[in-house]
Amino acid sequence: MSFFRSRAWCAAGDDHSSARRVCRNILVAALLVASVIAFASTASAQCAARDVLQNQLKLKTRSAPASQQPVMSARDVATWKTITIGTFTDSLALRNELDSRGCSVGGQAAEILARPTFTISSRKTNVELVDLSPAQLGFSSDTVTLADVYARAQQLGFELAAAEVGPQLRLQYFDQPVGEFLVIGMEPIKTWSGEPIILNVANGGAGLILIGQDGRAEADVSVTSRFIFVRSHQPAASREPIGSVAAFLPP
Repeated sequence: MSFFRSRAWCAAGDDHSSARRVCRNILVAALLVASVIAFASTASAQCAARDVLQNQLKLKTRSAPASQQPVMSARDVATWKTITIGTFTDSLALRNELDSRGCSVGGQAAEILARPTFTISSRKTNVELVDLSPAQLGFSSDTVTLADVYARAQQLGFELAAAEVGPQLRLQYFDQPVGEFLVIGMEPIKTWSGEPIILNVANGGAGLILIGQDGRAEADVSVTSRFIFVRSHQPAASREPIGSVAAFLPP
């Protein structure tokens, strides 16, 4: 029985107290159903292929493709996107949000998100991201090692991203174009079997996904790959390779 038919039936039964009680229950139930439907609509998944297409049509925005001009300094590169990290109480809440939004998470990515070494920021912080290819960093061969990409990026004044940037970017980039794969320039996190993995924020055409890929220092990547690094607010001259990435570099 529709909401409007329920109201008509209630009006017809105004002379009977039992009828009034029944109709009140029906009206309350109808309102509750309407509220649930409305809530489900606003909280629906946004990572599915259909949702991505709707977002792109509605927002009419696209990710600016990475320029192929060689980069001489971090100052030469504009911020590609600013995201916020530290918005979840723990990594479990972050993973649950990915699931509730319908964002697919690949097996390797899911494994490192569950690792103790995957941590999230304890305070809310805006992070400026840059979008670079190894070719922009000065590499001319078809492929280059991950260690060399990281070393050159840091020499130019860019920083590696925190691991949290990957899933946060996935949640804050619903209008990602089809066919775009963004490698997160981050220190690798090892799976339970010891395999080093980095994250990739992608739209392969079947919806938005967060996947893992080879994070070994010697892993070859295409010079046309797109890497996401963090803009440093320190002079490039003061930058030194940090963390485990220092181990990537030859003596």
